Amino acid sequence: MNLILFSPEETKSPLPHQDARARHIANHLRRSDHESFDAGLIDGPRGKGWIVKRLPEALVLEFDWESTVSELFPVSLLIGMPRPQTARRILREAAALGVRELHFFSAEKGVDSYGTSRLWNTGEYHRHLVNGAEQAFSTRLPAVRLHTGLATCLGAVPDAADRIALDLYEAEDALSRNSLSGNDALLAVGSERGWSGAERDCLRVAGFRLASLGNRVLRSDTACVSGITLILAKLGHL
Repeated sequence: MNLILFSPEETKSPLPHQDARARHIANHLRRSDHESFDAGLIDGPRGKGWIVKRLPEALVLEFDWESTVSELFPVSLLIGMPRPQTARRILREAAALGVRELHFFSAEKGVDSYGTSRLWNTGEYHRHLVNGAEQAFSTRLPAVRLHTGLATCLGAVPDAADRIALDLYEAEDALSRNSLSGNDALLAVGSERGWSGAERDCLRVAGFRLASLGNRVLRSDTACVSGITLILAKLGHL
């Protein structure tokens, strides 16, 4: 953990010793009483925390917060619902890269049961967002929404000057050779089996350009990270 994140409610109570953050503070960072560590409020400011008291079952912490809050980048990711283990990696890495929103949709070539897995039903996905933000030394988490299909998803995403869909087979050009015309972007990535013809038509009608990441077939999580990175670089954020 480069930054240890807490919800506002968690800062009001002692942190149990069995909590992974308490173990990290005590065993990995080896903080003694009143020695500071980097902390943050989820979707709030960063700051410093320190141990003021050690109880038999918990650490009593205090915090001092900065006055500013960092912003997420104006890039939203649309992704055909992948298998849960892939979705976990996408959630973590997209949060680390600082995307604004994540929209997962049931794709025509996808598997419907992926969207009803424990990852989504139990709220586990939130933990992976937190892990990504902590890695990036950020407090901000992207918004996450699930949709029943691509058309529904496209009706819910924010407006953006640039709309790009990754496609190995019908791309007009490589993403690296695409110029962006605005300050924000939508990036769409198909399911692990790719886009259907109807989905490509839907994307084109919605103003998306089809672009590739070269001629290699990539895993969904690799494609997401590569595509986001290229777009952030083109927008001047990297």
